[in-house]
Amino acid sequence: MLNVEIRHAIDPKTAKAFDTKAMREHFHVGGIFREGEINLIYTHYDRMIVGGAVPAGKRLELDHVKPCGTASILDRRELVVVNIGAEGIVTAGTEYKMAKGDMLYLGMGSGSIEFSGDGRFYILSAPAHQTYPSRLIKIDEAASISLGAQETSNERTIYQFVHPEVMKSCQLVVGMTKLKNGSVWNTMPAHVHDRRMEAYLYFDLADNQRVFHMMGEPEETRHLVLKNEEGAISPPWSIHSGAGTGSYTFIWAMAGDNVDYKDVEMVSMETLK
Repeated sequence: MLNVEIRHAIDPKTAKAFDTKAMREHFHVGGIFREGEINLIYTHYDRMIVGGAVPAGKRLELDHVKPCGTASILDRRELVVVNIGAEGIVTAGTEYKMAKGDMLYLGMGSGSIEFSGDGRFYILSAPAHQTYPSRLIKIDEAASISLGAQETSNERTIYQFVHPEVMKSCQLVVGMTKLKNGSVWNTMPAHVHDRRMEAYLYFDLADNQRVFHMMGEPEETRHLVLKNEEGAISPPWSIHSGAGTGSYTFIWAMAGDNVDYKDVEMVSMETLK
């Protein structure tokens, strides 16, 4: 079963007036991992698609997605699959066996996609202008950066999978951040990047724990309270940062004008309100 939700872009002035219900309606990502289903959110932020597929012993096919306006989703798009569950299989011409934490890049024109096995597959897609080779990327093939410190509660390792230092893509840049024991903050100090939107997915979070995801303009911040396997759609004008009540890992994905990971505008702690 395929379900597609459409999210329209929201400007910062409009977002200032949102209450909690409206914030969650427009920016919260939840309920995308349902057994036997593919659930997608088609956003109007750089036409990014975020979603989930949980075969649960079945075979699920992703092909025609009406909002894309093409016969098959990858006719004019590239796509990344991240397995956040047990071992599973993704087939797109070639069969790819994916362990937890593996990322699979599928280039434009790869055809229909089939999900099977016991995996829980996180899906990310953006428009593409040319075809780059499909590739399965393991964590030891990713570029890594260690940032933060225990003293500031943000010691973490950033793993860059779909990234210029690892492979070529049209506009998707995707990675995973793992926090060290005792650290709770990710991406703090915060930043914005007006040329690219971003999507977060938090996982490996205990059922009784939560992440407080910070967003909004630096001087007009808001937050979402997220549980395991939930995330946030972050507009280009918004900060994106989070603090957890327990340990967690998160996947970040960007799409927009460039693939320059360092193209950001830092936000000082004095600016945040």
